[in-house]
Amino acid sequence: MGASHSVKGKEAPYYFVPSPSMHPVLAAITLLAFAIGAVLWVNASALGPWLFAAGVAGLIAVLYFWFGDAIAESEGGLYSKRVDVSFRWSMSWFIFSEVMFFAAFFGALFYARAITTPWLGDFDHRFALWPDFLSSWPNLGPAGIVEQFATVGPFWLPTINTALLLTSGVTLTIAHHAIREDHRTKTAIWLAATVILGAIFIVVQAYEYHHAYTDLNLKLTSGVYGSTFFLLTGFHGLHVTIGAIMLLVVLIRLLKGHFTKDNHFAFEGAAWYWHFVDVVWLGLYVFVYWV
Repeated sequence: MGASHSVKGKEAPYYFVPSPSMHPVLAAITLLAFAIGAVLWVNASALGPWLFAAGVAGLIAVLYFWFGDAIAESEGGLYSKRVDVSFRWSMSWFIFSEVMFFAAFFGALFYARAITTPWLGDFDHRFALWPDFLSSWPNLGPAGIVEQFATVGPFWLPTINTALLLTSGVTLTIAHHAIREDHRTKTAIWLAATVILGAIFIVVQAYEYHHAYTDLNLKLTSGVYGSTFFLLTGFHGLHVTIGAIMLLVVLIRLLKGHFTKDNHFAFEGAAWYWHFVDVVWLGLYVFVYWV
């Protein structure tokens, strides 16, 4: 991610337009491989994991070189205030798209719990089609074809992860105020603390998944509860991973001398994303683990 305008006193007097690049096309190809691989993997195809891994590796490589170009352009003073505004609008719309992404999964959870489950438990469905169905949440499905499983409660792993993310939001805010005051060492320390807290969150969630699979028999195939649980928490974990990588890149750039107290949009954009991830987790913590 690029920095803001006027890096180290250098600012272009025009609106910078990059030269033609293969990065968008290559990113689209790797994302297509990623998506097709995921679908094949879920459907037990032998090709699925390999295509998925190739898509992930390719996307990482494309993003590395793409953002590397943007960083070089920014540090070379090619960006102006108008480019800075474009970056801010782009990040804002990207986060909005992520809001809609999670809204779809929260909507699916609400529909399954508040509409479908009571509907399948009414007189016509329960006594005429599925007499043994219990319209409670979670359930084993109307036909009872789902294996018995236990749910994941809020204590203690989800609560620990909530404390980790809330604390990381505080440390990141301290780092943001520090860079605005040009305290680079303080910024680096608190930013590193944020990255570490994010990494611990991911480790705790991995342990929670292992516990769910081995001890609770809770899997992606455990009916609508299992699918919504793992899709919501899994995609959130992916976003935490991405956010932690973004903050780590910002930390490395900070240690290399990038950014100024007035121009550090890469830091701000990553911080916006991280706070968004924090808010999504609070929704998950309440509606997935508690309610």
